[in-house]
Amino acid sequence: MALKWGILSTGKICNDFVNALNYLPDDEHQIVGVAASKKEKAEEFARKHNIPIAYESYEDLAKDTSIGVVYIGTINTAHYALCKLVLSNKKHLLCEKPLCLKYKDAEELITMAKKNKLFFMEGVWSRFFPVYDKLSQLLASNVVGNVIYLTADFGISISAIDRIKSKELGGGTIFDLGVYVLQLAILVFGRNPQSISAVGHLNENGVDESINYVLKYDDGKTASFCTHSRIRMDNSATIYGTKGQIKIKDPFWAPTVIYINHEKSTFPLPPVEGEHFFTNSQGLVYEAIEVRNCIKKGLLESPKMKHEDTLSIAKWQEDVCKLLESQD
Repeated sequence: MALKWGILSTGKICNDFVNALNYLPDDEHQIVGVAASKKEKAEEFARKHNIPIAYESYEDLAKDTSIGVVYIGTINTAHYALCKLVLSNKKHLLCEKPLCLKYKDAEELITMAKKNKLFFMEGVWSRFFPVYDKLSQLLASNVVGNVIYLTADFGISISAIDRIKSKELGGGTIFDLGVYVLQLAILVFGRNPQSISAVGHLNENGVDESINYVLKYDDGKTASFCTHSRIRMDNSATIYGTKGQIKIKDPFWAPTVIYINHEKSTFPLPPVEGEHFFTNSQGLVYEAIEVRNCIKKGLLESPKMKHEDTLSIAKWQEDVCKLLESQD
């Protein structure tokens, strides 16, 4: 039976996610309708993607009983309220990262989803790429020995974009880019570092333009990251062990290439059609497949992106924001 999707918002990431859904078989995924801040936007988006219904409001979509799962791709500051709307209407939910700007809000939503026995996931799409499956297998089999050090950087020139530079829109690299480096730390070293330290530079709005993070773990293990909105960086990740290294090539958050001790493995993207706004967003297909598989199994969370991962990331983001504010 097909999973019946509702799409909340009509921005660029929603465009790319809908392309991914439309690539998948109709008997597995169907888009029922779309809603936006204005009906005209929903109607235009529906025409572009051949979506049957353009709703008058977000509330109308959330109340439609023909929809089984909702995808939220709005600006960061709207996530909390819209997630509550969807969950209160008893629908499964996939929400773009960051789930919330406050830890307590993320915790509340996860508790609400569990209480209503609904599948709920933060859209950290990296976790579902074949390269990440390969990485998990390599770490489990100790191919590079005892992993001691992890480093990654994520820098792109986006500092002038409103949603990045504005505090009112939930801007900053910690929320836009930081999710990806922090989730990698969890995947490699776990959720319990001894300490997290960070230094960064804030813009005139009090939003971070760049951050350097260090996560210190037991047994001499360290994760070191940088996120930057003013320059393009190498955008790769390297895991160093006592018997070698694993490198995930740019873009490490949506990768197709991984090196194991300099031996290359490639995982081509699915041939998704349509206009794409984000690098390798054809890989959103993997995330959509995971959502359906989990719902079919009656799971409330993905084993690849657990609620505890989301809560750890939310807590670390909050802690880093406080550290930067204290340095200003």
